[in-house]
Amino acid sequence: MPTHPDMTTDTSDTTGPLQDEPAVPADSGAPSSTAVLDAMQHQLAVYARRAEQTRLGGLGQARNSMDRAAYLLLNRLDQEGPMGVKALAAGMGIDSSTVTRQVAPLVESGLVKRTSHPEDGRAVVLQLSPRGEARLEEVRSSRRNLMQLITQEWTEEERGTFCELLTRFNGAMLDLHPGGLGQPPRSGA
Repeated sequence: MPTHPDMTTDTSDTTGPLQDEPAVPADSGAPSSTAVLDAMQHQLAVYARRAEQTRLGGLGQARNSMDRAAYLLLNRLDQEGPMGVKALAAGMGIDSSTVTRQVAPLVESGLVKRTSHPEDGRAVVLQLSPRGEARLEEVRSSRRNLMQLITQEWTEEERGTFCELLTRFNGAMLDLHPGGLGQPPRSGA
């Protein structure tokens, strides 16, 4: 249990139902902007803790079978096609050395292959292997099933709105810290 005065202590049972505070503080009137922002940051902290506890890795055999970095790299290569390390790093908002380090085990395991650039045979690009495509789809399917289970009582409109707002939120975070925390904002952001 955390003992530092800036940390909170959580004595709740993490295997049981969520027993965190409501999304917006309940009071007789509309919540103030400060109350909504406080509730938002609290819910994000709860989400981060829950995501780490469950790793939100999916359901069934594929659960927790692929780490976040591998999933994001494979997904990017699947969506955008073969690309070099620098392009992959730029698109993900991380540095090339990080991508190189994260890609190495994917190449070693046969999920990603290095090939010659189609226009410049001297350059090397990364692309999903057939094994990588199959593995990515297995993990996606597992995670899709998890999202369906978590949101089973939501309407399709609620799911769409949540996804739209989360995408917007992630974009705003990238605008604020394009190269990670501690990096200056992009110009014009």
